[in-house]
Amino acid sequence: MDATLPDPVFLDERLAHWAAVDPDGEALTYLDRTWTWGQWNERVRRLAGALHELGIGRGDVVGSLDKNHPATVELTFAAASLGAATAIFNWRLAGDEVDYAVNDSGARVLVVGTGLLPLVGKLRDRIPRVEQVVEVTPDGGDGDAYEALLASATPRGRSAETTPQDVCVVMYSSGTTGRPKGVMLTQANLIAHTLNAHEGWGFEPGDKNMVAMPLFHVGGTSYIQFGVHDGVPTVMTREADGASLAAAIMAGANRTFLVPAVLAQVLQAGPQAIALFGRLRTYCYGASPMPLPLLRRAIAAWPDTEFIQVYGMTEVGGVITHLMPAEHRDPDHPERLASAGKLIPGAELRVVDPVTGEDVPPGGHGELWFRSPQVMKGFLNKADETAATVTADGWLRSGDLGRVDADGYVYVEDRLKDMIISGGENIYSPEIERVLNEHPAVAEAAIIGVPDERWGEAVKAVITLHSGREVGESELIDYCAAHLARYKCPRSVDVVAEFPRNPTGKILKRELRRPYWEGRQTV
Repeated sequence: MDATLPDPVFLDERLAHWAAVDPDGEALTYLDRTWTWGQWNERVRRLAGALHELGIGRGDVVGSLDKNHPATVELTFAAASLGAATAIFNWRLAGDEVDYAVNDSGARVLVVGTGLLPLVGKLRDRIPRVEQVVEVTPDGGDGDAYEALLASATPRGRSAETTPQDVCVVMYSSGTTGRPKGVMLTQANLIAHTLNAHEGWGFEPGDKNMVAMPLFHVGGTSYIQFGVHDGVPTVMTREADGASLAAAIMAGANRTFLVPAVLAQVLQAGPQAIALFGRLRTYCYGASPMPLPLLRRAIAAWPDTEFIQVYGMTEVGGVITHLMPAEHRDPDHPERLASAGKLIPGAELRVVDPVTGEDVPPGGHGELWFRSPQVMKGFLNKADETAATVTADGWLRSGDLGRVDADGYVYVEDRLKDMIISGGENIYSPEIERVLNEHPAVAEAAIIGVPDERWGEAVKAVITLHSGREVGESELIDYCAAHLARYKCPRSVDVVAEFPRNPTGKILKRELRRPYWEGRQTV
């Protein structure tokens, strides 16, 4: 990458730059197709022309509903150049959830993967604002309406009225607490994220960036911008399954971002899989907590791999803190593996008492508030919820509870809604989960609060076990008591075969709590 390049102002700038200076260089590989920078930019410009001909302009929304596909990225670039936004929908949603999100977004054009076309057909009369549905196939073969649309279009450049403050992406929250909210991210938001979260991603000649996280998640859509920004080839997988990841690595991909659940699957897959993933130069992980035993096993298994942990949220375009490679292997500070690292450049942090709204003393627990050029424009069609989340002076209330140590390392202790209050004591589930995850029989643990007539809430552990292992409830409670204050220890333990999870691997604690809180008011 040319370090003298000025920072981009518009989302499509870097793509156009590499198309100009390295038109024949490899840009993107997907399944059996590869495009150069010149070819990829031409596709985006043709798509911009096609959207313009369909009447799409500044302030409009187009939608994408498919597994990972270059069309989603092309749509994001092309629509942004017209001042329009792309709503990227979770392809795992059920019909009622899809029509809600599509209608909420106001999408006028919907690009749909072949496998999801029957679902959209059933919903067609329930999404009246969609004027055109365009089918896209995985392989781009005969009959691909999306490819035909590009082929027949006249290329079009960026519209003169487009501004960096235009919303370019709408991503829907996972909906773990009711209807999902559309997070509006501007071109300036995404560019700020690319620039600020770039530390540790010093791509070198020969590097290839693997994009395997779903594009409906910032771990896919924001992350792919790193490779585009630096002019590094991208290998995109359709899904994050083992075979696809292995194929991408064998194709030369050596940098990636994945969720911890993938790491666990690799380590359980045997020596060949471990050796193959050892080719990765950078393994960035986030989007859900990483159990410390799992992380330590990974660090030991891949001594030459640089690990980066990231913490963030859709509302800041992705990353807001990171724990860098050297800190993963620092023998003097092993406790920092439990942290989320330090703030990335351009970010500010407050730790606020959620009751009083006042900053807590240094080292104290509170809600993490962030301010950054990455903070979203707001929630689509939800002004009241936006005002409740982003203050008038730009601070984003994260909903996460945590603390900051004397060296600036951020520790995320819990979700505000997941904090357990038992007998007036605030109990933070990650602290207990870290202890339980160290027990040799426990594969993964989740801590929830359940109703208790005396204390209001009681601590319950829900666990999965390693294959072939058994453990008694009293043994686990005593194990916790050896490492934690007694009031923090679980009063009961449930063993389950698997956890309910959202698409990015986060355990759905709301689903775990539901049977215990039916008919009651949760706190």
